[in-house]
Amino acid sequence: MSIFGGINTSASALTAQRLRMDVVSSNLANANTTRATKAEDGTAIPYRRKMVALAPTEQSFSSYLNRAKGASTGTQGVKATRIKEDETPFKLVYNPGHPDANADGYVEMPNVDPLKEMVDLMSATRSYEANVTAMNATKGMLMKALEIGK
Repeated sequence: MSIFGGINTSASALTAQRLRMDVVSSNLANANTTRATKAEDGTAIPYRRKMVALAPTEQSFSSYLNRAKGASTGTQGVKATRIKEDETPFKLVYNPGHPDANADGYVEMPNVDPLKEMVDLMSATRSYEANVTAMNATKGMLMKALEIGK
């Protein structure tokens, strides 16, 4: 294990949590966007909620082999593998005066739930704070180790 293994792990988690916060911000900003994309027939498609998929950074053959041999350091960072769209159906809201209303007066609204987004934002924020604390603890241990050498 390298001396900076813990810091590198926390740094990857900070990057991943920041991306989660960016995606939540984008979802909240587009909570009322009814014309995000156009279909092939020219009709407007509302904004679809996005989510971040995370995975451990080391998924190579050598990492699995080292883990099986017991030589693994156990420190793995995290990386965002992709940003996927939520496939839940759009909400139908009766608003006959809206420019995107269909013949019955219903408008397809984005599948963004602000309450769910706030929960995701709080989760990402708490995880970010925990990783900052872990990084500061690791930095403090390294500084104390340097003082021993004086």
